[in-house]
Amino acid sequence: MKKILNICLVSIFALFLFSCAKEKKTDETLKNAASYSVDGENSTVQWIGYKTTDKVAVKGTFKEISITEMNSGSTAAASLEGLEFEIPVSSIYSKDTIRDGKLKRLFFGVMENTLNLKGKFSVKDASNGNIALSMNGVTKELPFTYEMSKDTILINATMDLNIWETQNALASIHQACLALHTGPDGVSKTWDEVGLSAKILTVKK
Repeated sequence: MKKILNICLVSIFALFLFSCAKEKKTDETLKNAASYSVDGENSTVQWIGYKTTDKVAVKGTFKEISITEMNSGSTAAASLEGLEFEIPVSSIYSKDTIRDGKLKRLFFGVMENTLNLKGKFSVKDASNGNIALSMNGVTKELPFTYEMSKDTILINATMDLNIWETQNALASIHQACLALHTGPDGVSKTWDEVGLSAKILTVKK
């Protein structure tokens, strides 16, 4: 009986040591696991508009991005999930102050509630996602593709402005730029398509 009791005690003690070791290992694994978050200050957003029937590109950027809701993730891409942002339209920059002024007053200024562009990211898989983008008082899903370059997320999207009901704003900027948007064929055209790209930097903790 005493021998059986000793065996039981040894077994319980061994089980206790194994459990403690396993718990310690799990704690250390969680402690050492990488956590990523978005670096909004060093991330950039570029846009490309188009004019004339030849679809001549007009490029620019936004100088300011404000992260309003941030999550961390186990991977750089995972840190995008649920990320919310605001971009002041006053920060638009195309290296042409006259053009920038027209875009602020005669494009964004014609829209409803568009002092800021607002959005929220959702990631679908390893290369696709959506942004719930709010502009002109309308919130719609903007599909995007992405790829990783080290800890930087490279995003590309094509925006159909009609989805955000911007016909009046497009007509306004087109009228203001009739001559500038006229090509060799004598036709003035302002496209309702905008290309968007972003470099989202992440920080590993």
